[in-house]
Amino acid sequence: MNSNTFRLPAAVLLATGAVALLAAPPALATGGPGGDAGTGTSGAVVLRAGLDVGLLNKSVHVPLKATLNEVSAPATAEKTALTVTLDGAEQGQPVSVLKAEAATAKATADQSRAQAEANLAHAKVHVPGLPALSLIEVEKVTSKAVCEAGKKPVASSNVLGSVTALGKKITLTAGGPSKVEVPGVGLVSLELSGTQTTSTTAAASALRLKVSVNPLNLNVAEVDGEVVLAEAHCTAPEGPAPSTGPSAKPDIKAQTATGTGTAVTHADLAETGAASVTPYVAGGALLLLGIGAGALVVTRRGRAS
Repeated sequence: MNSNTFRLPAAVLLATGAVALLAAPPALATGGPGGDAGTGTSGAVVLRAGLDVGLLNKSVHVPLKATLNEVSAPATAEKTALTVTLDGAEQGQPVSVLKAEAATAKATADQSRAQAEANLAHAKVHVPGLPALSLIEVEKVTSKAVCEAGKKPVASSNVLGSVTALGKKITLTAGGPSKVEVPGVGLVSLELSGTQTTSTTAAASALRLKVSVNPLNLNVAEVDGEVVLAEAHCTAPEGPAPSTGPSAKPDIKAQTATGTGTAVTHADLAETGAASVTPYVAGGALLLLGIGAGALVVTRRGRAS
């Protein structure tokens, strides 16, 4: 009697569980390798100037801080001219810091790669007090930084064609800075192609100029500071390196469906949906319903006797 009493609830629970399993949607594995990976960062700038301008009539110093086409991923800029206005200098007229035929900066970043590049072509850089004489003229300078997940970052910069500083053509070398001095005008020190990389970052600049000029013209006594042409930098994403083979498949772990004793993988469900396992689940449910019905009949007969 006790046996029959406990058999009925057990059979009913089994049958109910089978129906619930049949009605419930299949469990799918979510996420995957790189799913939580961070996005890399990158940025570029065509020109960056940090100068201190001394004025004659006021005996004061005015900072000149300017950038051209500074971008952070994702962005692109193609402006080719930069002018600034300094109170008390150049008779109140705008100072044309840079004019170029082409000046572009581009930065991109996602979960697999971060990349930045800056390009400047046929460019002239001026400083206050020297409107007729270019601080520097270049044919083409470029910098590029690439940071790919799981790979060593790469940085490169190039100075192509001729370079003229304070009206003099110069030859740049990797051995150290090149100096150009013009009596009565000043001194410019040029440093060629600097790059730096770590395990996760890369940075490059095509040209770095240290400026010290004393034009004594247009109310400008002296100009000191630094000008950088074509900068690019990046930081690699945190995720693993992307697969390189065309047939590479993601690493997917199997999931075990509780109560069936069968391992069901995410790939199987992704290819066929729930159709491939539905007949087995339905059959199991019908079998359990039959067991429950039989147990109910046995229990009623026991009570009748």
